[in-house]
Amino acid sequence: MENTKNATMGYVYALQAFLTWGILPIFWKLLSDVSALEILAHRIFWSFVFLIILLILTRQKNVWSLLRQKKTRKSLIISSLLIGLNWGLFIYAVNTKQIVEASLGYYINPIVNVILGMIVLNEKLDKLKYIAVFIASAAVIYLTIDYGKFPWISIILACSFGLYGLTKKTAGIEAIPSLAVETLILAPFALGYILYKMWIGSGALFTGSISTSIYLMLTGIVTSLPLYWFAKGALRIPLSALGFMQYIAPTLMLLIGVLIYNEPFRHEQFIAFGLIWIALTLYTTSIIRNTRKKIKAELKSNLQRQN
Repeated sequence: MENTKNATMGYVYALQAFLTWGILPIFWKLLSDVSALEILAHRIFWSFVFLIILLILTRQKNVWSLLRQKKTRKSLIISSLLIGLNWGLFIYAVNTKQIVEASLGYYINPIVNVILGMIVLNEKLDKLKYIAVFIASAAVIYLTIDYGKFPWISIILACSFGLYGLTKKTAGIEAIPSLAVETLILAPFALGYILYKMWIGSGALFTGSISTSIYLMLTGIVTSLPLYWFAKGALRIPLSALGFMQYIAPTLMLLIGVLIYNEPFRHEQFIAFGLIWIALTLYTTSIIRNTRKKIKAELKSNLQRQN
């Protein structure tokens, strides 16, 4: 009974995270009058403030120990730059009417993770994953040739987030404490930029509308809270379930871009997205197969021990 309740809460946490990430373009659109760089500075600074409060409330004391380890410190500096790039580019994409291209980046991300795992971690790929990588690569090439423009926003979003995940994985550090340190690393630069903008009289905080100032301060919550939910959910539900659920966010982004903000969805984009969806179906099928094999192997091993 306890395990079932635990798993149910895991799905609730994960769903909250992916739904929030999916509708974030609507929030960033509320700040479309503010430059992407200034929004990013506020996102970093207020995330740091919120995360410190969250860590105090949850009584996590291992944050400062992360900075004392030289190897971990290097990893966190790299990951902070990667997440800063990812956050800033996504805000830029939303506020320049490129939500559809941004959503493609998060569809591509699982395939990028597979490629990074193969190249950096020497992970072996099964036949389905090889085919998925080939089809996803073909989709990007097709989009570039037929559309006449390299989908650089999609690729940089996918690669920066993939490399961010890889850096965290190889360092073996927890999501929330490490994000607190990453925002701590970037916070002085972010705060410096915010104060500079206020000093020259072009800052949005407290000089524009009250709603804009409130939205800027809320950037920390909308950034950090979904990650907290995701971390809680990931501990409670199977990886294969998370694999399925991760497509909720880019699907919502795509629908929001096309249906709410009337972004064009051309035939070449439709074909490219179709290829990506086929690749993701193969990728997910591979994960489910491998998960089932592991479960069967564990059950067999347990039965042999009992006998």
